Amino acid sequence: MIAKDNQRKEYLFRIYNVQDYIENNITSKFTLEELASVANFSKFHFHRIFVAIIGETLSSYILRIRLEKAATLLIHCPNTPLTEIWLDCGFSSSSAFARAFKEKFGISASSWRKEKLKEFSNIGQTHSNLSEVSAKLSEYFGDVHLTKNGVAKMKEIINPKKVEVKPIDEFTVAYIRYIGPYKGNSDLFENLFTRLFNWAMPKNLCQFPQTKVLSIYHDNPDITDDDKLRTSVCISVPDDTEVGGEIGKMKVAGTKYAIASFELSGAPDYEKAWNYIFSEWLPTSGYQPDNNPCFELYLNNPEEHPEKKHIVDIYVPVKNM
Repeated sequence: MIAKDNQRKEYLFRIYNVQDYIENNITSKFTLEELASVANFSKFHFHRIFVAIIGETLSSYILRIRLEKAATLLIHCPNTPLTEIWLDCGFSSSSAFARAFKEKFGISASSWRKEKLKEFSNIGQTHSNLSEVSAKLSEYFGDVHLTKNGVAKMKEIINPKKVEVKPIDEFTVAYIRYIGPYKGNSDLFENLFTRLFNWAMPKNLCQFPQTKVLSIYHDNPDITDDDKLRTSVCISVPDDTEVGGEIGKMKVAGTKYAIASFELSGAPDYEKAWNYIFSEWLPTSGYQPDNNPCFELYLNNPEEHPEKKHIVDIYVPVKNM
């Protein structure tokens, strides 16, 4: 039974390597032979293994990742031309992109962008009007969103202690990946980190406070279906660390990040912190999200905090508007 479990972990490890390779080379024209080689599987069996583990064909998976990336860029990079977006997401032509985008989202890319920006504009105007009634409203209820019938509802936020923008150096992490819904599931993250630490501690890789502990989010939860969301719980490791089984290894991009520092009371507060960054800070910052994944960096053990607070920095890769 143990041997079978280890064999499955090895299969996951190889397929997750392929996911990372696709994400890091999204503009490439992938071949079956190329991706099978990354997975170290025979090209004759690789695709069947990929479908069995991920639940999508290889071509469907690559197309979905590209389209969801484009949909996110259309929202958060309103001044970026459509041509630049479809090229950055690996599409070979404007017609191929337009056809695939409309098939997935039901509207054209330009209409998607227009509708989303209109929604955000309405949100901002409603927030402004309500603030005239009560300057303290946002302290208690956060960002204001409109329902389809125009009734305002509140999307809660938590203000950070500070936000700074600065470059960081690239670093290597070992990770365990999870695919599926994770929102508010503290037990899930505890289980994932326990398994990661159980692997790392005998190898003397947990050298706190030097060792970084983080969660990387590969998808936009507002666009990607819950059952396809990818998250990786990670610790920083030396570049030459050997991994295998369910433990993967990848690089965290060295680039410019907006870093928001929070003290959170538990799982429900994490969403409020992310809401602040994307609904309050980014739209007025002069920056837009860059193409690399976001991550949370955990800076303490909440059980050792007198108020059980989670001290967390949220990293969002950014570039100038």
